[in-house]
Amino acid sequence: MILPIIAYGNKVLNEKTIEVKKNDSGLNDLISNMFETMYNAQGVGLAAPQIGQSLRLFIVDTSPFKNEEKSANGFKKVFINPQIIEEAGDEELFNEGCLSIPEIREDVSRKSHITITYFDEKFNKIRESFSGIKARVIQHEYDHVEGILFIEKLKPIRKRFLQKKLNNIAVGNINVMYPMKFLNKKKW
Repeated sequence: MILPIIAYGNKVLNEKTIEVKKNDSGLNDLISNMFETMYNAQGVGLAAPQIGQSLRLFIVDTSPFKNEEKSANGFKKVFINPQIIEEAGDEELFNEGCLSIPEIREDVSRKSHITITYFDEKFNKIRESFSGIKARVIQHEYDHVEGILFIEKLKPIRKRFLQKKLNNIAVGNINVMYPMKFLNKKKW
């Protein structure tokens, strides 16, 4: 089922999330719905807060970046209760966007390599390291479960420059091609 994506301005996007319990009923359905929602919006990642669920859960599929980085093709994962335990390497700039903040793309600096622990959808505990575009997408989605949006990584002057656009997104004064929930209304 395609779910509405929560727009910038909703407090759920700025809250630290709670851990998913192994026996949480409906977890498999939630994950399936998240993938369907992400693909419908042509995204490469989606975190539970972006659909109004304050849970430490996000999904990624970096296949759209396969032309930029071969290893991105077929990289599809579920991250439950993730913890980034190391960020390393050079800071690299990349033009990021967010399904919760449509129509805004900005260059964001992130470390090129991460090590993360998480549970997969079968609740197997995993520790892995990632680099390149995979590390970037994971870091972006991880920020969501920490209550951080990519625009918070911008210089204050740049964020002030975007404030009018951000206000318009919050109240739904934008054209978007996927279902969204704004501060005062739903639009789809």
